[in-house]
Amino acid sequence: MVERPRRNRVTPFGDIEATSHRGRLMGNRGDLHAPDGTVCRPWKLKRWISCTLHSPAGHRVAFDTAGNYTPLFFADETTALAAGHRPCASCRRPAYDAFREGWQAAFGDKPPAVEIDGTLHQARIDARGHKRTFVASLGELPDGVFVAGERSPGVAFLVQAGGLYSWSHAGYGKPIYDVPRNRPARVLTPAPIVAILKARPIETLIL
Repeated sequence: MVERPRRNRVTPFGDIEATSHRGRLMGNRGDLHAPDGTVCRPWKLKRWISCTLHSPAGHRVAFDTAGNYTPLFFADETTALAAGHRPCASCRRPAYDAFREGWQAAFGDKPPAVEIDGTLHQARIDARGHKRTFVASLGELPDGVFVAGERSPGVAFLVQAGGLYSWSHAGYGKPIYDVPRNRPARVLTPAPIVAILKARPIETLIL
């Protein structure tokens, strides 16, 4: 009997999909389960975090069980940030501290996690429950930010080292360099996280 992949892999658009590809980070948005164990909602809590794959205490995560948080998985740090997740303050403390330092560099203060989560939630979800995006010129965006394709709005591209890399669960495509830097793009990464990446390079947050 072939086991079907669970619906628990997150895209840069913030969508939760089923795929056989593995992730490098785990996270959660609370209990997303229906009584039968299937995922029935996109989020429950405003605390969207990204975690290590392995519990320091060696605990195994519980899948498909209502009442437990729903384990989600990300291809990498930039994907988690684009979806609106911040580093966990428990299992990823150095990355969380670096994220807060970036917040202070961008906004001048270092609020507690609950305030950060509230601000991020407003920046990633609109009043209808859809992903909130904004438009900016490619030249204004720092490395580590995702944008939607102009001709293919369902495809996400990572801005990195002057190129655009198409994203998929399987990995990144070859870079595209012949894109005018003044071209407007629909930005998927929430605005506060873009501001952090402008203040601190993405490499400082991958800890």
